[in-house]
Amino acid sequence: MSIQLIYPDGSSHSFEDGTTGLDVAQSIGARLAQAAVAVSVDGVEYDLSRPIPSGNLAVITEATEAGRHIIRHSAAHIMAQAVLSLFPESTFAIGPAIENGFYYDFEIGRGFTPDDVELIERKMAEIVAADQPFERFELTAADALEVFKDHKFKVEIVNTVDASEVDGSSNVISAYRNDAFVDLCRGPHLPSTGRLTAFKLTRTAGAYWRGDENNPQLARIYGTAWESKKALEEHLHRMEEAELRDHRKLGPELDLFSSPPELGSGLVLWHPKGGMVRKIMEDHSRLLHERFGFDFVYSPHLAKADLWETSGHLGYYAENMYPGIEMDGGQEYRVKPMSCPMHVLIYRSRGHSYRELPIRLSEIAAVYRNERSGVIHGMMRARGFTQDDSHTFCRRDQVDDELAMHLEFVLTWLRDFGFTEFEADLSTQPSKSVGEQELWAIAERSLEDALKLADIPYRVAEGDGAFYGPKIDVHIKDAIGRRWQMSTIQVDFALPENFDIEYVDADNQRLRPVMVHSAKAGSIERFFGVLLEHYAGAFPMWLAPVQAQLIPVADRHNEYAQSVVRRLGSDGLRAEADLADATVGDKIRRAMNAKVPAILVVGDDDVAGNTVGFRLRGSDEERGVDIEMAVERLLELASIPSEDA
Repeated sequence: MSIQLIYPDGSSHSFEDGTTGLDVAQSIGARLAQAAVAVSVDGVEYDLSRPIPSGNLAVITEATEAGRHIIRHSAAHIMAQAVLSLFPESTFAIGPAIENGFYYDFEIGRGFTPDDVELIERKMAEIVAADQPFERFELTAADALEVFKDHKFKVEIVNTVDASEVDGSSNVISAYRNDAFVDLCRGPHLPSTGRLTAFKLTRTAGAYWRGDENNPQLARIYGTAWESKKALEEHLHRMEEAELRDHRKLGPELDLFSSPPELGSGLVLWHPKGGMVRKIMEDHSRLLHERFGFDFVYSPHLAKADLWETSGHLGYYAENMYPGIEMDGGQEYRVKPMSCPMHVLIYRSRGHSYRELPIRLSEIAAVYRNERSGVIHGMMRARGFTQDDSHTFCRRDQVDDELAMHLEFVLTWLRDFGFTEFEADLSTQPSKSVGEQELWAIAERSLEDALKLADIPYRVAEGDGAFYGPKIDVHIKDAIGRRWQMSTIQVDFALPENFDIEYVDADNQRLRPVMVHSAKAGSIERFFGVLLEHYAGAFPMWLAPVQAQLIPVADRHNEYAQSVVRRLGSDGLRAEADLADATVGDKIRRAMNAKVPAILVVGDDDVAGNTVGFRLRGSDEERGVDIEMAVERLLELASIPSEDA
């Protein structure tokens, strides 16, 4: 008996039955075998020590995303082993690999202290030094219940999770053992604990079992693991940089926004400077929407529950909506989580001819979602936020052009705000969906064609579309390489059907329009938070709340400083004069800490010569710059990229 393996280069190779992934990697080369952490056959991953079947083979190495996932999952097991060894009265829940790291949840009757974490990290190092092999074995459900009888969360998993979710087979549950530690797991894992060469525990948190606030609260430990100490150090540096850029820290420091406890969780107060940035963002959104052919509409903050029943939100989205409010003698109303049903009502308010389509409606609207407290994260995940929501109603033959236009709009918007690296997810038809198959095919092909035309790298997320249509999610990379999901373009077959909206074609037949949803910022709050972290608070000139700070050397220069402020303001530049009783050095430091793009210092010579001292962020001061030249330079720096195109 033999197995046949097809390598990535298309070549075919025969091996004896029982050959392992490590055997194959060694046959290819010693260096590959040393870097290998697992293999994949026809997309199914196997431990290096496990016999493999025939099929298309790929060796998974440690410096790949798939390899790092295996490293981190193994690190989670090692951490759980260390915790149970140090705290034998504890029990453990789940511990997945996540982006750039891993975590594990435990019930120990309290939270973990910094001293606990240091102790756990040292114990993990001992386990790594022991180089314990990871051994895979299979269990029946009855066997698993016996093995984990003292760990109630594992028992619940065995009783409620289909074995296929643990192993990929409906007949067995797989588990892994290293030394005396055993955990349920699909795998694969590193060959041994000694292969974990670079790890760090990063923080602790509380978490509810299965994310449900009605379940026990557990203690969570987060960590990160990498293929080398150098990769770990680079990641830790990025984490330090991310902490310095945290929008929740920068917002109050720069007097942009606050979230006082009296307001409630997940809600934000915009201060004047933050409000100015928001106004600029919203003005630019409206400008681009108008340029791309959208009409502006407005809708109320709440509506009868009947509206959300018709739209399907009460059936599919009720848990994210706030409870009903009784009005009008018992009629239930709901605050809106999105504006789309109301825009459908605007379309439906009168008849439409095929000649009118596409009809494009846009609204910058406040919406409210009942997010769980555990997922709220400053402006990135809030309960009250603002969507730059748009909805297009078009004919089938217009879908291609409409989606291409939306993607062009999205890229223009993102590039204007300084983002240059884009990726996308194309989410396709799920197993349960509505709408004609022909429409799904048209929409998916049109979305993919639009991505290809824009030359955006993308991955196809098979079956991840909504039940009512496929979508594109556009991701950006920020200044420190983090990936953020930003804009969305989504095709919808459900709402036109649910609300029975139509248009009349050239033959006087009534046809159903196709609906396209799009949010270019996603939410204004989240987009602002990403921008704040991307720029570390140092907004580009066009977006800065204060573009120029005037600093008089002495009180006798105050009037001239204020006249310069008025001169800049006459050309639309945002300037302020610091007239406080402080030294010039203190005023300059204050302006620099506020991350003002331009600092203009004025003294006796400037008053006499109608000039300013001109200093741009990151540059040395230029003395005696003519005021008109200063205005010209500032206006050039304050222009919006797409306005210059």
